[in-house]
Amino acid sequence: MGATTTLAQSLIWGVNTLFLLDVGLDIFEVLVVNAAFTVAQMFFEVPTGIVADTLGRRISYLLSCSIILAATVLYLGLGLLEAGPISFALVSVLLGFGFTFYTGAVEAWMVDALQAVGYEGRLEPIFARYGMVFGVSMLIGTTAGGLLGQLDLWVPYAVRAIILVPAILIGVLWMRELGFTPRPLKVSRFGEETKRIASAGIAHGLGDRVVRFVMFASFVQGLFFFYGFYSWQRYFLDLLGRDLIWVAGVIAALVGLTQILGNALVGPITRRVPDRGVVLMGVFGLTTVAVIGAALSGSFWIAVPLYLLATTAFGVYMPVKQGWINARIPSEQRATIISLDALFNDGGNTLGQLGFGYASRAVSIPFAWVLAGASQAIALPFVAAARRAERAEIDAGIAAPAAAGAADVGAPPAGDAAEQPAAAWARPLPRPDGCAQAMPQPGSASVSHSEGV
Repeated sequence: MGATTTLAQSLIWGVNTLFLLDVGLDIFEVLVVNAAFTVAQMFFEVPTGIVADTLGRRISYLLSCSIILAATVLYLGLGLLEAGPISFALVSVLLGFGFTFYTGAVEAWMVDALQAVGYEGRLEPIFARYGMVFGVSMLIGTTAGGLLGQLDLWVPYAVRAIILVPAILIGVLWMRELGFTPRPLKVSRFGEETKRIASAGIAHGLGDRVVRFVMFASFVQGLFFFYGFYSWQRYFLDLLGRDLIWVAGVIAALVGLTQILGNALVGPITRRVPDRGVVLMGVFGLTTVAVIGAALSGSFWIAVPLYLLATTAFGVYMPVKQGWINARIPSEQRATIISLDALFNDGGNTLGQLGFGYASRAVSIPFAWVLAGASQAIALPFVAAARRAERAEIDAGIAAPAAAGAADVGAPPAGDAAEQPAAAWARPLPRPDGCAQAMPQPGSASVSHSEGV
């Protein structure tokens, strides 16, 4: 399911900037169009997360695929008509709306199902494997998109729309809710339900000091990566000195390959360095150096490998961040809190595309990359603060907020929960100083039935 949707989505990722430039937009207008996508995600992340936390993850997934299909057809039509930036921005808003139904829903569906079948391991390896499937699908999709774009830049959009049809059928026929029970959501009570779930989600998200600082770091991470992905297409071809569309497709495929590599490294890295905060600080430090180096190199053959080093670090970052957040949140608000984290990332995406996009037009893309790379260092104190907050809980012997929060939404009382054997993700982990590091409870184990343009 995830492979099919990622394959469809990624067909245009390597050529989207070139497509918009080809129909007459300049680099700043391209990034404004993409910013409209992320602004829409900011507005709709939490409301659509609430749909996933009520009507169910399956309904949210099907809505996502259907809306993205319709918006892709409109996007293609605008390109053939050579429409202006305002029209593309409006359709990008619709695309962003569609993607927010996907954000959080599939991830929450996967974690709920793992809990329902009694999985007791750490979440990072699961997210790493999921990321590897994503990366392989992206590798195939972006390579195919580049080859199709060599025929004509509109072709990948048409193929994307076609592939989304079986993605919808897969969701209808095979996606089942495990570990979560959908419940009705009446239009007349949407405001009340939104307030209730959003309040609980924010309490378990922003109210948790560890999760809060991880979300702040997510905002910083978003400053470069969307802008970087949509600007390298022009930047690298300029460095190469030739407008070879297939080269952009190959580089986009290599981005997927390096993310697979990063995902594969998560297991060995976390076994040697179980402290998630240390891992994420290493990721942000490496990204800062690699992006600034790519900007200052002035060489295609140096800039591309340095950028791919940054995307490898991103492949490590995502599973570790996802494992850290999901280990601390209850199931009933899982999709909402994941969407809240995505909202922070979308905020960074929007600010980065507008700010660095303007710098790209006013000065140059390499100049903007230096600023964007330096911005990644801002995440270091946030990750350090999250790490200190978790170590303070451990040292003080305080139970994770999610455990108490889960009791509020129908979990057994703390006394009953204490009589049950702890899952592996809640058992002590070795700390670098040799002390035991207790992992927080992921949330209620008693909940019955029920995861770019």
